[in-house]
Amino acid sequence: MMIKRIAIALAALLSLPMSAQKFFTLEDLNFGGTNYHNMRPKTMYLEWWGDKLVRNDVEECRLVDPKTGKETVLFTLDDINRWADSDDHHHVRHLLGATFPYPDKPVVSLGNKKAHILLDFKQKRIIWQDSISGQDANDWNPVSRATAYVEGHQLFVVDAEGNKHQLSADGSREIVYGQSVHRDEFGITKGTFWSPDGQRLAFYRMDQSMVTDYPQVDIDPRIAELEPDKYPMAGMTSHKVTVGVFDLKTGKTIYLKTPEDNGGPTTPVYFTNICWSPDAKHIFMQELNRAQNDCRLVSYDAETGQFEYRLCQETSDKYVEPLHPIQFLPWDNNLFIMQSQRDGYNHLYLYNIKGECIKQLTSGPWVVLSVLGFNEKRKSIIITANKEHPLQSRIYSVSVATEKMTLLDTTDGVHRASLSPSGNLLIDRYSTPTRPNVIDVISIIHSPLSILHLLEAEDPWAGYHQPIFECGSIKAADGVTDLYYRMVKPYDFNPEKKYPTVVYVYGGPHAHNVEASWHWGSRSWETYMAQKGYIVFILDNRGSERRGRDFEQATFHQLGQVEMQDQMKGVDYLRTLPYVDMDRLGVHGWSFGGFMTISLMTNYPDVFKVGVAGGPVIDWKWYEVMYGERYMGTPQSNPDGYAKTSLIGKAASLKGKLQIIIGYNDPTVVPQHALSFLKACAEAGTQPDFFVYPGEGHNMRGHASVHLHERITQYFEDYLK
Repeated sequence: MMIKRIAIALAALLSLPMSAQKFFTLEDLNFGGTNYHNMRPKTMYLEWWGDKLVRNDVEECRLVDPKTGKETVLFTLDDINRWADSDDHHHVRHLLGATFPYPDKPVVSLGNKKAHILLDFKQKRIIWQDSISGQDANDWNPVSRATAYVEGHQLFVVDAEGNKHQLSADGSREIVYGQSVHRDEFGITKGTFWSPDGQRLAFYRMDQSMVTDYPQVDIDPRIAELEPDKYPMAGMTSHKVTVGVFDLKTGKTIYLKTPEDNGGPTTPVYFTNICWSPDAKHIFMQELNRAQNDCRLVSYDAETGQFEYRLCQETSDKYVEPLHPIQFLPWDNNLFIMQSQRDGYNHLYLYNIKGECIKQLTSGPWVVLSVLGFNEKRKSIIITANKEHPLQSRIYSVSVATEKMTLLDTTDGVHRASLSPSGNLLIDRYSTPTRPNVIDVISIIHSPLSILHLLEAEDPWAGYHQPIFECGSIKAADGVTDLYYRMVKPYDFNPEKKYPTVVYVYGGPHAHNVEASWHWGSRSWETYMAQKGYIVFILDNRGSERRGRDFEQATFHQLGQVEMQDQMKGVDYLRTLPYVDMDRLGVHGWSFGGFMTISLMTNYPDVFKVGVAGGPVIDWKWYEVMYGERYMGTPQSNPDGYAKTSLIGKAASLKGKLQIIIGYNDPTVVPQHALSFLKACAEAGTQPDFFVYPGEGHNMRGHASVHLHERITQYFEDYLK
């Protein structure tokens, strides 16, 4: 795919005359808007039932023939509620969440807030049910049909017969069981992990009693009340995590005997990527020291909790970031794959159970994005990767025997796929810059590939004045690295005119803005701004994701500095465009992008006239331990870096109009950041504007998001146009 300023002038392709076309509102474009659901591309809700494909709708589930696409009704919502003899306790309200947990059985899993049921739709009756649906951290195992859940801060397991086991007694806001730990870093999204046979449960216990409370306030009561968050700031005391194992057969709980924190340079304090051995006798886990530069894959005995051995170790002069558990090959339980950036890009490595690296399975200057699963018949691994181009995500099969990679899709773009349990079939959902949503079913065991085209979504924006979306590349500040940008222009763009221009920026780790999906990944707010006569420019600088280890780690110990250098190369490019009015240049971003917005406004005060910074980090010493210390070290170990990146000392440099917006109860970038910057501005005599959303967190929820984006837009309308 050639990425050379390719323009998508969709408006010109519409059959309606321009005068008949409509203008967008934020109710159309924003996810909190009243008409947003009508403006999204059409899709299908699909589930695998073994190698059978089921389409879920509100009122019915239909079996889809993977060869012809022909649909037959499996059952309707009325059928389900009649067979279940539903009262309010069992009443199912829609079928969009129906799943089929047993490939060889006609059983559907359904639930509401009061119950979870398994219903045999051949026998037309409930074959199993519980009454614990809706609790916190609910985790059901389809093999044993046991459920782990948290209620009143305590961790419970209920077995298939309804016997209840209480695993904790001291749970509280300070002692947290069975939930995500380490502030969702290191790929952690939950806190309970069932063994393959469903007989043992590994779980996190997090003691955060020693962590400082950040004093959040609830303003809704007559007298505002304190609602503190546990918030470990960089360089300060963090929480302590242990891993328990509950055995359903014995009813006993043991804890893994992990190394105690003795203050040594490689003492592990982060425990992540928990994985069970296929025989359920061993637990594998990656252990990381607090400096995050020494990561070890280790094994524990699941019955005794005893440490067994270290399988491998990875160190770095910057940081190692484990994000993915190991995965055992289904045809050989003595072999597993591991993901690592050790050669500079995230790739797959084959190991045996002794910890010996057999070989590297993928290699090259591109990134494995995800492992979808395995095809046992072909003895291959199915992955997504950006091998064809950094802005794409494509689907591949990787032979374990030969390392040969085979492309499984046929179209440039961004593909997100779901593999059937056997690994023989794929649901391929993708979009391209000009195609909003396409769904194919691919049979990967045929040669050539057998592809069933299920959906080609029409453009939901047809009939509206649509902007022009372009994509291209420039060189980074190092003069070598390619950086990709997106530009959004008004639908009636005239190259003879000069336009006010807004640089939208994020720029931080684990995110990217530009990709080869619909409209080049454009955010709807950009369309709204283009409609109002602005050009919007978005550049992915070094430090962002999907470009390899060195690209990401270029910002180590100096967040914001390399990123600003690259963003200013984007500004240099804008200067070459005669239709960009450099006297009316604005900047906007949220979170890391808010930090970047104020960084650019204060470090280049004569360049940016107007800025809107949402939820901005102001000084990394007020950010949390895991993320902050990975990229910046501690304030004690990297004082120069913290001083260089802090925006407190930059308050006096502010010249343009700057609006800062935060959620009043932000648990991610706590209000201390913005408030401290405002204090510094008052002392320096500079005049930023400030708006706060009471009761909101790091991002505005629901219709408040419409209000937020109208406020952002109006600020540019008032001061940039």
